[in-house]
Amino acid sequence: KKSGGFTCSHLRFGDAPIRSTYLVNTPDFVACHVAAYLRLYDVTRGLKKNGTFLLNSPWDAEETKKHLPDNVKAYLAKNNISFYIINATKIAHGIGLGNRTNTILQSAFFKITGVIPYDLAVEQMKKFIVKSYGKKGEKVVNMNYAAVDQGGEVVKVEVPAEWASLEGAQFELPKDDAPAFIQDVVRPINAQIGDDLPVSVFKGREDGTWDQGTATFEKRGVAALVPVWKPENCIQCNQCAYVCPHAAIRPFVLDEAEQAGAPADMAQLKATGKQFAGMTFRMQVNVLDCLGCGNCPDICPGNKNGKALEMVPFLGQEEEQKNWDYCVESVKSKQHLVDVKSNVKNSQFATPLFEFSGACSGCGETPYVKLISQLFGDRQMIANATGCTSIYSGSAPSTPYTKNEKGHGPAWANSLFEDNAEFGLGMVVAVNKMRDRLAGLMEKGLACDCCSEEMKALFVEWLNNRENADATVAIAEKLVPMVEACTCDICKDINDMKQYIIKKSQWIIGGDGWAYDIGFGGLDHVIASGANVNILVVDTEIYSNTGGQASKSTPVGAVAKFAAAGKRIRKKDLGLIATTYGYVYVAQIGMGANQAQTLKAIREAEAYDGPSLIIAYSPCISHYMASGMGKAQEEISKAVECGYWHLWRYNPALESEGQNPFQLDSKEPQWDKFQDFLKKEGRYTSLAKQFPEQAEELFHAAQDNAQWRYNTYKRLAAASWGAEVKE
Repeated sequence: KKSGGFTCSHLRFGDAPIRSTYLVNTPDFVACHVAAYLRLYDVTRGLKKNGTFLLNSPWDAEETKKHLPDNVKAYLAKNNISFYIINATKIAHGIGLGNRTNTILQSAFFKITGVIPYDLAVEQMKKFIVKSYGKKGEKVVNMNYAAVDQGGEVVKVEVPAEWASLEGAQFELPKDDAPAFIQDVVRPINAQIGDDLPVSVFKGREDGTWDQGTATFEKRGVAALVPVWKPENCIQCNQCAYVCPHAAIRPFVLDEAEQAGAPADMAQLKATGKQFAGMTFRMQVNVLDCLGCGNCPDICPGNKNGKALEMVPFLGQEEEQKNWDYCVESVKSKQHLVDVKSNVKNSQFATPLFEFSGACSGCGETPYVKLISQLFGDRQMIANATGCTSIYSGSAPSTPYTKNEKGHGPAWANSLFEDNAEFGLGMVVAVNKMRDRLAGLMEKGLACDCCSEEMKALFVEWLNNRENADATVAIAEKLVPMVEACTCDICKDINDMKQYIIKKSQWIIGGDGWAYDIGFGGLDHVIASGANVNILVVDTEIYSNTGGQASKSTPVGAVAKFAAAGKRIRKKDLGLIATTYGYVYVAQIGMGANQAQTLKAIREAEAYDGPSLIIAYSPCISHYMASGMGKAQEEISKAVECGYWHLWRYNPALESEGQNPFQLDSKEPQWDKFQDFLKKEGRYTSLAKQFPEQAEELFHAAQDNAQWRYNTYKRLAAASWGAEVKE
């Protein structure tokens, strides 16, 4: 998991130097920072007799007692544990820190344990706050000061003696109808007891193959706030689902039978659109998999009465999960009734095949990845570069890529920074070879006496349309049952290779550190090959996963590791470099700025018969946005509005029609907003606080560079295409 995922920190304190290099297995003190972890992990495991347990609890003392699992109650009582609570989440929100509770709970630790005098601890913590956050301004420092001061507001909870007699009170993993692999392997690993598993449970998985869709069984319930749907204000635009980083809010359309079986309190609207006649619409939230970023209500246009989504405390919304379960389990997808590639609204009726990833709350990258899975996931193959995208896409045991109701879904694998593009090209070469073999079998089948005339007609149709994705999907539906039933050797061989009948959609995915820097040589090699591959670069303008180092995508003036005094060189224009080949489809997109352009570029790129490169602007926690990650989509909009980021497409197919292949999709920027945009992100403001004079110079250089890039794009878009150049 990325930010917000489970972390277990082990700390030792002593008067003498500590040289122990092993984990703390029998602690004197345990703090649980998220109440949901009480049921997900054995949080008191190993806690010493007469030890101390601190819980970040959203409830008061009496309510906390009611919500404690029996195994925790029994452990506290049997081992004479001192039990304390503090509502650090409420305190953090109250002082403006959002979900950042660590400083509050650190102060609580010193208050409870007395490892050093509390006054001294407060004094030292405040010194380090100035050292750590002084560059970010007085407001940030004061918020953290308040966190330290209010961290001492702990409440001791008396542990009833009768809790010791609770029968069978042991930590247990859920037992339900989940697949055996989930119950026997995935859940123990998620619960941090994977080391207890016998080797035998991995029999048959020695090659590292992992089931898809395991993330759906996690149901973490870690969000402090979740959205609630207000149907009376909903215009059924589906924008909330479009931008959701975790696929935790989705539109469902119910037919009459599904309406009849729905829970009585599940509100619905009359579905708009002739294709949904007699059906109802519901926007459903998955409260247990939502991370509470707030992008959905932020993007919601609502109606004249207000927005259709509102963020409310998770507590009190638990019952909403039964509505989600009903929609997912009992409401069939209606995506076949619409063209999901035609517009933003329709795209969200397609079931996401990338869901509930371990990405940060509000992640700017995953909405693009999710959208591609909705459009092409049933035939998608992915080569994923190491980085944030690989961490949230495939960190065992969590696999967010999943399958549709037909059992079709993306095939995913991860490779290194330096060779991921070639890794993806290798997939294409291998698949093409297998499809050539399949073509040879079908050509033999045309002369086979056993194969029916109907089968032979489908063989011919496939041979003529093997590169047409939609055609191969339709052919496969008819042909596969026939070859399965036929007894000839040719059809047996075709059946063994039936997964290659449908044309694959090959994607190569990674961040700017991979595409602009370490993997650039390989990326250049792949696009130069002319192979039909699609490349998605989620551009955060920084090495997000490895600690925030500068990349060649980092703009002038931005502060990053190895550029602590602000980057001095303008960013590389990867997209424009790729256009010089003349046969590479290239697009720069920004979902929050133009949702339709994002969809159109992805659709055009995949349809283009050749290499394509999509560069997607992706806000990141490493940008330290003043508005927070709940405003990630708005930040993209502001970046384009002020000219910081530009939207454009280069489609070589237009050249054959006598048209200019370069299309500038951005409006003329409001350049007077450029400096204000920079001053709302910590990666820029920290430079202004530390080196004000240099910052002013670099910020103006950043704007000059952005204007220079935009003027270049304007010249390209205005070029007279198809006209002969006379000497």
